[in-house]
Amino acid sequence: MIFRFFRGSQNSRIIDQLHGEVMAAARQPYFFTRMGVADSLEGRFECLALMSTPVIMALAAHPEPGPQMAQDLTDAIFAHLDIALRETGVSDVGIPKKMKKLAQSYLGRASAYRAALTGPDDQALQAAITRNVYGGEGLSAADLTRYVRACAHELADLPLASYVSGHAPFPSAEQFFT
Repeated sequence: MIFRFFRGSQNSRIIDQLHGEVMAAARQPYFFTRMGVADSLEGRFECLALMSTPVIMALAAHPEPGPQMAQDLTDAIFAHLDIALRETGVSDVGIPKKMKKLAQSYLGRASAYRAALTGPDDQALQAAITRNVYGGEGLSAADLTRYVRACAHELADLPLASYVSGHAPFPSAEQFFT
């Protein structure tokens, strides 16, 4: 019965809710004001890739409709990126080239984060965050690494019913570090 609910675009409300929660998590002011993430389009893109990966991993690990929801959420993220590019003035002719570059960047980061999150320690995750979020600069990614690891554990432990209801709760970064 639940599988019928997720056919076609009937799950768009749920995916929109999940997408909103991922976006809210990625845009937490604490990242930009206290953790040294650049408050720019690039910095926000990096946070989006970082925060969406644990949700997509958790959804994909559940039985159906989890994997389909993971794909739908990924599609929603790319649809949002397309809209954002258009709003910044990229022409219709330039959109495909920019989207291809964004897709490669996003998928590369998601792959690195996914591999690091399934690993036994935080070295690979911290290296990926340092490279991508902080541009390889000397800023310490240790705190952000701990936060992302904690998010990944919490999201992986959520029952599918939580996701089906449109909820993927992220801990507040500010409360996490206080």
